[in-house]
Amino acid sequence: MSMKVLVINPGSTSTKVGVFEDETLLFEETLRHPTEEIAKYATVIDQKDFRKEIILAFLAEKHCDPKSLDVIVGRGGLLKPIPGGTYAVSDALLADLKAGVQGQHASNLGGILAREIGDKLGVPSFIVDPVVVDELTDKARLSGMPELPRRSIFHALNQKAVARRFAKESGKKYDELNLIVIHMGGGVSVGAHDHGHVVDVNNILDGEGCFSPERSGTVPVGDLIRMCFSGKYTQQEIYKKVCGNGGFNGYLHTNDARTVGERAAAGDELAKQVWDAFFYQIAKDAGAMAAVLHGKVDQIILTGGIAYNPYTAEVLKDYLGWIAPITVYPGEDELLALCQGALRVMHGEEKAKEY
Repeated sequence: MSMKVLVINPGSTSTKVGVFEDETLLFEETLRHPTEEIAKYATVIDQKDFRKEIILAFLAEKHCDPKSLDVIVGRGGLLKPIPGGTYAVSDALLADLKAGVQGQHASNLGGILAREIGDKLGVPSFIVDPVVVDELTDKARLSGMPELPRRSIFHALNQKAVARRFAKESGKKYDELNLIVIHMGGGVSVGAHDHGHVVDVNNILDGEGCFSPERSGTVPVGDLIRMCFSGKYTQQEIYKKVCGNGGFNGYLHTNDARTVGERAAAGDELAKQVWDAFFYQIAKDAGAMAAVLHGKVDQIILTGGIAYNPYTAEVLKDYLGWIAPITVYPGEDELLALCQGALRVMHGEEKAKEY
């Protein structure tokens, strides 16, 4: 029996909505929210009713009767650290999304909206693989400073989705494989997937690891400390240098990887140096993850928007091809990944996890 799924993925100034019949997309839309409209609300959570009305109006415009829906799934938010999987939006999970236990972000609205719409229709509501998925081994948590344990915050939804896709296309199960997954977007996350668990990965929220279009990556610690206490910058300004104005933005004043690649190819010396260093740092992080997996790597997967550029696969195969074969799944289909997570539970392929 087919399932009709409503998927909700809220962003800071938009809400992506899709309706699927099983894994077939019936329609989708990115509903844009003008800055002046968002500015009316003091907090992210205050936007709930505004966004819900827009979603329901969109369904009506598409002549989709909400009563025809079998399940609602939303993007997971900044919850407490949890293992990967599909979670029912329980009262406890709902309360932590509203409280913003690790911060307020538009993604927190995904589960809240899913639960509210689902309860009204009498159908289940879920979230899938939020950014706070934490499957680190105990030894991966030690940073060297007891007060600062390493945290797992990364592109969990897309990393897990492409890992499962590769396993399915290979005729294997995700939990039978060792994979290195490299997601390249505004931030870059490099994860070691050990038989279905991401046992080590860089924290993209705080700009850890290789630099990226918007993040500085791991920088010289002593120099950063001196910068912090120089009196020239506020805490907010330093953080913006690390997350937002770092990486491509810092060197070249653009976060568009296509522009950087074009400038490098056209002979811009600084752009070429930054472009080459970007892939060099990604390769170093992937090499570290190969060591985490004891060199037993079945496949390296490249994904995210930057993977569309053919040069990405070319240069990373040159660096990493000796470790394992490389597969490229460019972009990120978050709506489908969310849908698939809900369907695995609805079809009995896996059990919904409890928060």
